Amino acid sequence: MDDPFPQSRVVRGGRIGRLVAGQALRGVGTRLSMVGRSEDARRVLSQRSTMQAAQQIVTVLGGMKGAAMKLGQMLSVLDLDLLPEQQRELFRAKLAELRDRAPVLEFPAMRAVIEADLGPMTRVFADFDPEPIAAASIGQVYRATLRDGREVAVKVKYPGVDQAVEADMRNLVMISRLWKSLLPSAADQDVLDEVARNIGNELDYETEAATQGRVARRYRGHPYITVPDSIGAYCGHHVLVTEYVHSRPFEYLRTLSERDRSDLGELIYRFYITTLYSDFEFCGDPHPGNILLAEDGRLAFVDFGLYTTMNPVDVELERTVIRAAGEYRGQQIHDLWTARGIIDPGAGVDPAECLDYVWAATGWHLIDQDTTLTPEVATSAVVLAVDPRAAEFRGMRHQRLPPEHVFSRRADLFTCAALGQLHVTNNWHRIAREWLYQERPTTSIGREIARWRDSLGWLRG
Repeated sequence: MDDPFPQSRVVRGGRIGRLVAGQALRGVGTRLSMVGRSEDARRVLSQRSTMQAAQQIVTVLGGMKGAAMKLGQMLSVLDLDLLPEQQRELFRAKLAELRDRAPVLEFPAMRAVIEADLGPMTRVFADFDPEPIAAASIGQVYRATLRDGREVAVKVKYPGVDQAVEADMRNLVMISRLWKSLLPSAADQDVLDEVARNIGNELDYETEAATQGRVARRYRGHPYITVPDSIGAYCGHHVLVTEYVHSRPFEYLRTLSERDRSDLGELIYRFYITTLYSDFEFCGDPHPGNILLAEDGRLAFVDFGLYTTMNPVDVELERTVIRAAGEYRGQQIHDLWTARGIIDPGAGVDPAECLDYVWAATGWHLIDQDTTLTPEVATSAVVLAVDPRAAEFRGMRHQRLPPEHVFSRRADLFTCAALGQLHVTNNWHRIAREWLYQERPTTSIGREIARWRDSLGWLRG
């Protein structure tokens, strides 16, 4: 009988390999089964095949946890271009189970992890619900009450997940094949390398607890955003305890009015994008499972395992390049990238190609008009940005962004993808001008946040 949560490199690699082969065989089988069928029969068979493929991916990656499951979570916000358009939402919805309803480990195994860190549970908790409220790639989250009466969320690592992640890092080639089988136009090794490098940071719950506490203090009293504080006395290497937020999940946000979604979209943009340029730090894991609507109407953000700082010099390079693209100064981008070593002077990449490439990746910040973000729009940006080998950017085939820029660009693009799930409309450029040109806000939300920041004596980026 298979181990429900394998940690061996060989076993994990074998499961991914069988999954890749299964997707290929399913595609051939579906094409053969459609020969001679009516149009209605073709449609039914195609839809059935799509859901079978999605179910297999959710079952295999969900059971494996670790970096393999993280891949599935990333894919859940994209518009997979290998599927017929009418079936993409079905596939995405199924993959979303990896972030919202992932397979769970039974409580006795998780209780052993908790007590290894904190001692007997009855000394810490007055009440503990053994049914997890969330299951993700590294651990499960439970609702509990401390002995002092505070309601808390308790994030617990899967037993052996450290070894599983290490195995996935060594199986990166196999994971790359799975990525390519699902999203052929964006099978870029740099993105996969970046995921492997940074998922290890998610294993460090003690650092995450300190980070979340610091960010929570930063947003304390914020008019629109809340971050639950960590409770350091009960945080260890395998257990992270934070304040509990009474809230509704991201899926509820999708049911709200266009105006409400627009306001919430602006807040998501400000939390994940603006902070990089104003505070030189950002959350590297923007996806719907980490965004909640609190009962008091504020937007709550959770999960700070991939929250990172960035050197102001590197941030300024990104700001300058994006600003240059908005002003159509391709030569400046070419010169900056050449000086930074991003472009090989002998590679034949010209300023026009640099300009087009930046526009493809960051154009949603630069268009000065209302723009509706959809999964299709977001995926196009991701594909063009992470795959410089696409026909549009053939000259950039061998160019490589430094790791710090790959990470920040992924955060940018997956923020766009999360917003695409809301089908949200905004003039993103008007908001972006605050960090592009240090201009004062033009939206009512932005002006209120600025008043709050000014009242606390915050220095503007």
